[in-house]
Amino acid sequence: MLLQIDSMAIAEELAMAEEPVQESINLWTMAQYGGWIMVVLALLLAWAVYIFIERMVVMKNAMKEDTSFMDRIRDYIHEGKIDSAQKLCAQTDTPSSRMVEKGITRIGRPMQDVQVAVENVGNLEVAKLEKGLVIMATIAAGAPMLGFLGTVLGMVQTFYNMAQSAGGVIEMGALSEGMYQAMVTTIGGLIVGILAMFAYNFLVARIDRVVRNLEGRTMEFMDLLNEPV
Repeated sequence: MLLQIDSMAIAEELAMAEEPVQESINLWTMAQYGGWIMVVLALLLAWAVYIFIERMVVMKNAMKEDTSFMDRIRDYIHEGKIDSAQKLCAQTDTPSSRMVEKGITRIGRPMQDVQVAVENVGNLEVAKLEKGLVIMATIAAGAPMLGFLGTVLGMVQTFYNMAQSAGGVIEMGALSEGMYQAMVTTIGGLIVGILAMFAYNFLVARIDRVVRNLEGRTMEFMDLLNEPV
């Protein structure tokens, strides 16, 4: 009886040893099955990351605020030191300081002209901040479409392999490549599109914050010009 149990255990161990070990699939292996579309998606992802980091650096610089800036501008203007006020704006080098600098150059003209000049500079500064957002939005919308294109191409490859099978005998191995491409490109396109969409919305929210700061600076500067000396 003991010999029979040992024989059964040995047989089970041999059977387990003969079973092929299934390798777990990783992201790199999945990407390789996606074909050339995965290369395009990788380039789009790298482009989106570059735009996001570059815009974040620009906006960080744009949101730098010197709490004493407007107080010093007020003192210079009330003292008649227009050149000193312009020099301070040039040294500060922020979107709000460039708006104030333009307004200072219009001092002495009607208030409406001053406000229009300041607002025009503000619009230009906002346009600079929005640079690259159109590309980011295009990536967010286009990446999933490229993924779906890969899905269609993968299915076409699958049906082509089925049509080329001799005698109507279809092996799953012959169909796996097309099916992998169909699924992997869809996943890749959705991942890139989702990341780009969140990055785009985050940047838009940051720009809105900068715009509110610029509007506040504009109102503060116009009130400064209307203050009695």
